[in-house]
This record gives sequence, structure tokens and C-alpha cells, in this order.
Amino acid sequence: MLEPHENDAVTRLVAAVLSVKPLVAALAVPVGVVPVAAGTVASGTGDPPGTWSAQRWDGLEELLGRIARAAGVPGLALVRSASADDLQVFERVISERLALADVPDTVAARPARADRLVAAAVAGGFDASFGKDTVVAHDGVPLNVYGAGQGDEAVVLVPACGMPAALTETWMRFLARDHRVVTWESRGLFGPVPLIGDCAVDAATQAADLFAVMDHYRVPDAHVVGLCGGAVIALAAAAERPERITSLSLWHGAYHFGGGSPRTRFQDDLIELMTIAAESRAAARSLQTTFRQVALRTTPAETAHLVLYPYATPELFYRYCRLNGVIATTDVEPYLPRVAQPTLVVTSADDQTAHPQGSEQVARGLPYGRLRVEPHGDHSSLFHAGTALMRVATDFIAESRGAAPLSIDCPRFV
Repeated sequence: MLEPHENDAVTRLVAAVLSVKPLVAALAVPVGVVPVAAGTVASGTGDPPGTWSAQRWDGLEELLGRIARAAGVPGLALVRSASADDLQVFERVISERLALADVPDTVAARPARADRLVAAAVAGGFDASFGKDTVVAHDGVPLNVYGAGQGDEAVVLVPACGMPAALTETWMRFLARDHRVVTWESRGLFGPVPLIGDCAVDAATQAADLFAVMDHYRVPDAHVVGLCGGAVIALAAAAERPERITSLSLWHGAYHFGGGSPRTRFQDDLIELMTIAAESRAAARSLQTTFRQVALRTTPAETAHLVLYPYATPELFYRYCRLNGVIATTDVEPYLPRVAQPTLVVTSADDQTAHPQGSEQVARGLPYGRLRVEPHGDHSSLFHAGTALMRVATDFIAESRGAAPLSIDCPRFV
């Protein structure tokens, strides 16, 4: 039987292995990992312990193998004769996430003792908790979909374009407490998608994916929460089929206006590079390293293993630039007068990723838009939001429940 601190260590490691599953799947196996303590890769002191016995190495390797098999993550290979600096970029990111040096000696010494706890932790992971499934979009593209919760009302969470759905786990678990919540992963970037040919990526097609997900889960209408680039997809969907969307809340959206709107330097640089990379696979291949380095510098360590997913291979990067490039340059202005649902638009005063004025223009252009400006926050902080911030979304859903737009107290700015 494991001691409490051993239970915690095993549960943490299982969660870490599950969290790197999308990135490991995208990379060529085997993926080498070294045992470092949490945070040491980022600080440049990630050499593996040189004093370990062969027995401890063997035990840790067996434990990692048992967990990886249970989690369905093949290809993780413990490297004994290298430091973090000897690994590839994504191997270092994965090594830091796993933090194998933090596994207690007593657990590594008898790895079979953890099997029951490992099975329980895998069963409580994101894919299992939200019943990962596949639905085929109207044009034949397969989509990974997720859903859970037993509430009377449904919420569709539209994630940031190209990001693994697990990046929204905090939001999904919070929303599923009182609602039926569903989401999906962007078309063409996940699962067994043929490498030949390009699928459609325009905003209308991505909005149609939202309705395909709703149909799969037999959800006739829903509240929609759009995060980052997902806010544009949410607007497009609400404008196209308003009868199916009860309310919207749009969080830190990066909006493009045909008539002009301020953008951050980050937005300008991103759009310029994505436009070039989306022209061809050769162009994407030449820019992948540059993009990856920028992403590494700007992404917090706690989400790097997920946010870096679309940069893992030249093919994924090409598809990501096509998909996200369209969203970043879609003129949202024509959507606004057609979106009559109560809509909460959230940004922050210091968002350096997506210019706050874009959110202000969206709120001003919506018939029933409400702007909320947080003092701090951006795309990165949104994905590990605290309960108070996520409650803003559920409070707005509750406020708009069953109310006609004209009867709801929904001022343009608060």
C-alpha cells in the first residue's frame, strides 16, 4: 500500500503522462526523456541525477512504462546517458512536464504497487472523463469531440484554434458541474487525417463544425463560450444560425475588422508569418523553427506541452497556419449586427497578445453586447483561470437564461 505522499506522486505523474499524449503522438517515436525535477529544464540545470543506482533507474523505467501503457502513450523512452541539453526541444518540454526526478525512491523501487492507483488516475483523466469520441463533419473531415455533465442546459466551449482540447480542462470541469458541456479539436490537426490534400478552413466551415458537434450530442441549442480564436468561430456560428445559440461569452478574442482596428505587435507579426507559412508546405517548413522558438519564449511552462502541439512537425505547422491564419484575418464586422443574443465580451487592460480595443469594438457593435475589462490577463492566463473568473461565465449564462434580448438587463459596457 502506498503512503499519501507516494499516492500524490503517482497521481501527478499519471496526469503528466496523459497531458503530453497529443504531443508525443505528433512526434516520431521514441521520444527521449530524462529525469529532472520540476522546473529545472527551464532554468538550464536539468542534468539527470548522477548518483542513482542501476536499481533505481530500472524501477523508474518500469514505472514509466506501466503508466505509459495504461495511458495509451507509447514511445516514451527513459534516457540514462544524456542531459536535458542533449535532447530535442520537444523532448525537453516533455521531460520537464514529467519531472521524473520528483518520483520518490520508494515508488520507483516497487512500481507494481502503483498499478491500481494508475488505473484509477487514467480513468479520471481528461479523455476518459469527457468521453473522447469522433464525429465526421459535413465535408468528411473527422473531428475529435468531448462531452460531459448532466445539467439541463448545454454549453459549447469553442477552444483556441489548433490547441489540444485538454488545454481547456479547467474550464470543462468547471462548466460540467452544472451544465452539459461539449467541445472539439480543430479540423485537420488531430487524429488520423490523411496527409494529402487540404481541408476547408474558412470561418463558415469551422462554424459548421460547431453545429456538427451539437448534432452529435443531440444538443438543440446551447450557450457558447469562445476562447481566443474560438471567439471568432462563436460569432460566425451565432450569426449563421441564431436559433441554436442562446447566449455568447467571448474571451480574449483576437478580432480583425475590415475597416481597421488596433492590433498588438504580436498580432501583426503572427499574421504576417502565418500568411507566409500557409502558402505552401515548403514555406511552413522553413518557418517552423522560428515560430517554435517564439512560442517557447512566450509560453508558460505549465502549458507548453499543449500550446506547442501545432509546432511539433512541419505538416502540423502548415495546417495550423492555414486554420488560424483564416481566423486571424476574418472580418468580424459583418457578423455583429446579426448576433442578437446576449453576449459577454471579456478582455483585460494589459493583454499584449490580442489588443483590448478589438474586444471593445465587438461589444460596441453587438446589439446586446456587454464588455468586461479585467485589470490583468491574456491568452496564456485564461487557460489556468481561477474559479472567480470562470464564474463570470456561468453567472452570465444564468442571467441570460430564458430571457429575450430586449428584456434582459444587458448594457453595452460595465
